[in-house]
Order: sequence, then structure tokens, then C-alpha cells
Amino acid sequence: MIGRFPILYIAEADAEDAVLSSGVLAHLVDSLPQATFTVVGSAASAPLFADTPRLARLIVLEREGHFEWIALWNQVRGTKWGLVVDMRGSDISGKLRRERRAVRSKAQPGLHAVEAAAAVLKLEPDETPAPRLFFSDRTLAEAQALFPTTGGDGPILAVGPGVEWMGKRWPAERYAKVATKLLADDGPLAGGRLMIVGEEIDREAAHTIRYAVPRARMIELQGRLTRLQTAAALSKAALYVGADSIWTHLATASGAPVVAVFGPSDETTRGPWKGQAVRGPRSYQEFKTLDPRLNQAIQHMMDLPWERVLKGAQRMLKARD
Repeated sequence: MIGRFPILYIAEADAEDAVLSSGVLAHLVDSLPQATFTVVGSAASAPLFADTPRLARLIVLEREGHFEWIALWNQVRGTKWGLVVDMRGSDISGKLRRERRAVRSKAQPGLHAVEAAAAVLKLEPDETPAPRLFFSDRTLAEAQALFPTTGGDGPILAVGPGVEWMGKRWPAERYAKVATKLLADDGPLAGGRLMIVGEEIDREAAHTIRYAVPRARMIELQGRLTRLQTAAALSKAALYVGADSIWTHLATASGAPVVAVFGPSDETTRGPWKGQAVRGPRSYQEFKTLDPRLNQAIQHMMDLPWERVLKGAQRMLKARD
């Protein structure tokens, strides 16, 4: 039901971008308790917002074609919106009846994606909201239903090794070494459990990692949860370690402390917000020189030693104490 102050939020089509910007919607939910929300997203991004408080409607824009935008126009034109927030910078938001409009423009070079999203609401730098997804008790329960009933209740180390391009893939055996050290009897997460998240296709990448702990202490979730359910599961982690991927941003949006491995991508604009990005000796620009389009079948992450990532994880855990 449309409320007294209806807000239309048009999220990015790309799920990772939508997660990075999610703090904007969370800020509006927190600061405008009288508002209701209609969220528009793609088939990939819309489900991330399914548990938004006071959600009046969730609209899936299946494709980016002309007819799909006309169909969207027909669904939203009848409301006079209190606020339209357009994270896509589309034409439609300028034609709707509304009191206020906040539209995303081209980001300043070098600005972090989270800061660029906050700029849409003209928030001060110290007011920049961190990425944050809402998940209901039901969503959390669905995620936790896949946790083994054996293995104790020790702290959870979550790992997300999956990436969309082999150039960002850090070797599984190095994740395993980090996990082994952190979960060892004399480690900071002694007696803890190991959670692995990702798609079904990531199971092969995780093959070595699962041997870091006894089977009873393993929580394997690849391909078994939606992305929103994955964020709910990650909210239970004492620490997350992963690649430059959507899983890392989901961990950030869940509130978990995050350590991310970086190489041929720019942590200054896409790194884990308030987390730690760890890279090897080469800068992002050096990778760009080697692989200008960042699309070659090169394993760029081989020069990042596991010891450096372990130190980053230890620093993050110490800072949280």
C-alpha cells in the first residue's frame, strides 16, 4: 500500500552496483519512518531489496528495452511521489510527478562507489551510509536452516573465493592456509566454523578450502541460497575473507568485518567499505599496463602471498575486539 510519503527507488541493474549503493535506501528507511517504498530493479538486483521495511511494491524490470521502460512508466505514473531516487540516471524519473528528485550523475574520478551513491542525496562526507541490506527473520531462518547441527557454535569465518573472471581469482590453497591459521587451536577464531559462500560453479574453487577444518565444522552454502539469504548468513560471521566480487560486498552489507584480496581491480573505488583491501606488490595501474582491457586469461593474483592476507585478517579481528 502506498503511504503518506511514497518513495520510488530505482536501483542499478547490476547486482554488485546495487549492493554498493544500498546504504542510500537504508538511510532513507531509517530517517523517514513515515515513508513507504517502491523499489525498481533488474532480475538480478530487485530480489536484494525484498525485505526492505515498509516496502509497498517491488518491480522487476526484466530488460533495458524501450517497451520495458514504457511498461514501468505505466506502473508508476499514477502516483505523486514524495521523492524519486534514480540510481540509473534514467529519463523516466524526470517525467514523474514528485515533490523531490535525486538522480545519479556521472561520478567523480577516483570517488569510491559508496561515496558516489551518497552524493545522490547530497549527504556530507561524514554522513556517507555504509552498504546495508535488510533481511527478515524468515530470510535469516532460511539461511541458518542450512547450518549443520553438529560442529559446535564457535565463531564463523566466512570465505568467498568465487569471481567472474579468472584474473581476479586468488588460489584456493592460499585461502585454505589463511583459514587454517585463523581457526587453529592457537588462532584468533579457535574452535570456529568455516562458511563458504558463492554460486554452484564456485564449488571447484572451494575444494581445497573445505579441508581447513573437520567436516562437522564446515558450512557449505555455494549455490544453495539466494543472494539476500547469503547476506543474512554472512551477518553471523566473525570475519569474512574473499575476492573482489559481489560476495564481498554482500558481506559488507551484512555488517560482517571484511578482508578482500585485490589485484587487477581498483580498491580505491570498489574496495570493501570500512573493510581492508589487501594486494600484492603491483598496483592497479601496473595491472592495467600489463592487461589494458582487463580481460586476458592471465592469473594476475599469483603474487599476493597468503601471509599478507592473514596479517590483514588479524588486524581486522584485533580492531573489532
